[in-house]
Amino acid sequence: MRVTKAQAQANRAHIVETASALFRERGYDGVGVAELMAAAGFTHGGFYKHFRSKADLMAEAAASGLSQSLVNSAGLDATEFVNLYMSRDHRDGRSVGCTMAALCGDAARQSEEVKATFADGIESMLAVLEPEDSLDDVDPHTVRAQMIDMLAHVVGAVVLSRACPDDSPLADEILEVCREKILATLSPSQAT
Repeated sequence: MRVTKAQAQANRAHIVETASALFRERGYDGVGVAELMAAAGFTHGGFYKHFRSKADLMAEAAASGLSQSLVNSAGLDATEFVNLYMSRDHRDGRSVGCTMAALCGDAARQSEEVKATFADGIESMLAVLEPEDSLDDVDPHTVRAQMIDMLAHVVGAVVLSRACPDDSPLADEILEVCREKILATLSPSQAT
């Protein structure tokens, strides 16, 4: 039976969504093409009708996951973002959490295409996090530096926390200490 163009696009989107969740949960090397396609409800042989390689899918799945993180972060002030990002729910929800916290370490060892996807996602997240009403007398480079520091700090804290056993006191302590430190550095214009 011939698949329509619309159904082929829907199938591809479903594969990307499934891959995005599996990659965030297990890493790029933790999921094979056959397992991924089975999880999406398709046969292994159909993979190459949609993608040239696993690396192509990794880049597309990363873009999808990073885009979802932007949607989830839009409209949040810095305090809301930090509290949401550095929560135990986010830390424990690997397959639905931020792609950066789940895969930056893996992305560093991947193709330039995957790295470029992450760089674009990081730039987009910085743009979303930048306060809309930055004070006129504040240098834009200073604001950008603060946003880079905050993003690196929250991502790093979640990565460190995830490296500990889930029920470990240290895992929670990392989130709590880092959350308090970040929130203490936010200026009033960033927090509202």
